Order: sequence, then C-alpha cells, then structure tokens
Amino acid sequence: MALAVVAPSSAQVSDSSPITLNYSGGSRIKDLIDVEGARDNQLNGYGLVVGLAGTGDSKIDSTLQTIANALKNFGVNVPMDDIKSGNVAAVMVTAEIPPFVKPGTRIDVTISSIGDSKTLQGGVLLQVPLQGADKTVYAVAQGAIAVGGFLGGQGGPGGATVQKNHPTVATIPNGAIVEREIPTQIVSNGSMNLMLRDADFTSAARMAEAINRVFPNTAVARDSKTINVLLPPEYSNYEVNFLATIGSIEVEPDTAARVVINERTGVIVATSNVRVSKVAVSHGSLTISVASNLTASQPNGSFFGNSAGTTEVLNSTTTDVNEQKGSFKLVEEAPTIEKVATALNALGVSTRDMMSIFQTMKRAGALQAELVLN
Repeated sequence: MALAVVAPSSAQVSDSSPITLNYSGGSRIKDLIDVEGARDNQLNGYGLVVGLAGTGDSKIDSTLQTIANALKNFGVNVPMDDIKSGNVAAVMVTAEIPPFVKPGTRIDVTISSIGDSKTLQGGVLLQVPLQGADKTVYAVAQGAIAVGGFLGGQGGPGGATVQKNHPTVATIPNGAIVEREIPTQIVSNGSMNLMLRDADFTSAARMAEAINRVFPNTAVARDSKTINVLLPPEYSNYEVNFLATIGSIEVEPDTAARVVINERTGVIVATSNVRVSKVAVSHGSLTISVASNLTASQPNGSFFGNSAGTTEVLNSTTTDVNEQKGSFKLVEEAPTIEKVATALNALGVSTRDMMSIFQTMKRAGALQAELVLN
C-alpha cells in the first residue's frame, strides 16, 4: 500500500476542513470501528394508546389502573369498575438515543402492545416519558402511530379475519423529543480507543500500523479489539478533525476462515480463505413414500333394483421405497472455497444436504474453518 501524506500544521487544522487522505486497496477505518464513548443508549417507557375502534385491551387490571391514573392527572376520578378499555391499549415504548444528541432533537420510537389488544391501527400514543437504565428521563414520546400491517374482517360473517404483518407493533417516526443530553467523552488522558467491530489480532495490528504511517508513534493495538491512539499536539481541541482524518485511512482487514449455516432459511455463507483437507465424501438418499387411499365398495344390484348389501369405504395403503445410489467423490486439498463447492455440486447435493456434509467434514477434522450454526 503506497502512502503519500503531508503532515498538517496547527493552522491547517483550525482554519480548514478535515484533511482527505487518498489510499487504495482496503476499507476505510471509519467503516471498521466504533469510538469508545460514542455509543447509543436504550430508552423505554410505559404508556397508553387511545382512539382504537374497539380493538384495545379487555378488562385487564393493569390497563384499567393506568387509565384511572391518567385521568386522575387531569382531575377526573373514575372508579376502575366504571372504566371500559375497549378503545385503549397498554403499550411499551422503546427508542435508541444516539451519542452527541442535543435537547430538542427528535428520535424514532417503537410501540408494542403488552396486553391482549387485537391491533393498534388508528391509535394515538399519549405522552410517555422515556427513561434510561439509570431511571433518568431523557426524552418524551407522543403522537399518532403508524402500523405496518392491518387486521380486517374481525367480527364479520363466520368470524373470518385477514391479517398482514404484526398489527400490535407500531412506530412513530421522529415521535420523541430529547429533553436531556447524555454526556459523551471520547478522549481520556490525551488518547482515544478505537474498537474493532469484528475482533481480530491481525486486523488490529494492521490498523495500528496504517495509523502510525500517517501519525508516527501514536497508535498501538492493545488487544484483538482495541487500538489506542494518542491525540497529536497539533490536533489538541480538534478531536473531530483528527477522527475524520484517521477515519479516511484505508486498511485491509483480515477475514477468519468461517462457514456460517442457517438451517432455518437454507443459506450457507463461507469466507474465501476456508481450507479443506483431502477427504472422500459419499452422498446418497433414501426416500420412503406412504400413501393412504380411500376406495368405495358397492354391493351387487338385483334385477328389481334391490341390493343385498351396503356401500362400504375401504382404506388401502401404498408404500414406495426409492433409494438413490451413493457415490464417493474425492475432494482434493483445496486452496479456495470455490473448489470445495464445485466438488460438492458434482455430487448433485441440495443445499440442505450440503449443510450436513459441512458439519460432517468438521467432525472428521477435514474442514479447516470455524463452523457457525444459526
């Protein structure tokens, strides 16, 4: 990787935009890391969705108590026994607040029913304070909700219903207003930590080396996930400019040999550096089909139209066995996953059979890669 860098002066840092560094052949550091301290925080709250057309909660004590408490805040005292909750649903409201967000900023919220409401379609969320894990209120949410589905036909002829997606989960884009900023600190003792999203010793060492080529003696890989970077003196009080500069440096991350199998969806993903030792694979399948057939037996008729018996329904079963011939396929020691796939495809195996073969290869010690099952 060829680098051509001109070190910036203090005047350049303070009077111009972040310096752009041109590299080729890798990924930008900003796409591979998170900065320690600059993190999202989760918020949640409990509230009510009103205005439902009879699809709210049934007479659940917690919902009735919440309605009574909400009315009491407006000076209305109503006994719980007099409250009907058909148009109201108790919900949990969740949101994520990004770092550096200032008061007055709007964020998205998600609303989920926690009672037995049939659908939240057409409802309005009453104001809900959203708390963090420290029980401090950081935002408030309110507004008309958007449901990405529907429930129709409820109570129609025959009781038939039509449902699309999940009508008991909804969102409010920009539905919460941030009331309190969460303190964020990315520089500690004159340095900052870059956290690799995919921990790897080789990738961490390469990233530290790439940073040191631009800013000598500033970066060191502490472990497989953390790169500690000293803030150069010329970037004092210009941490954002420094992060923007090193974020544009490109580095080639290392990829571990890994085969990921999702048995639910039938998807197999393998990295390019998977190796397979020399191994022989045999593949064959046995299919047994059992079919049940119903036939009718009619009694013999007479000349006068009378029969001497009754009609009987007989049950017969047919069993068919189909066994495909197995075959041994020699898989040579392969430098790439493409050759492994070619050898397995030559056996005519399906995706699901290939999953079993990869698992068996791993147990036999022939698959030199991490096998991940989802």
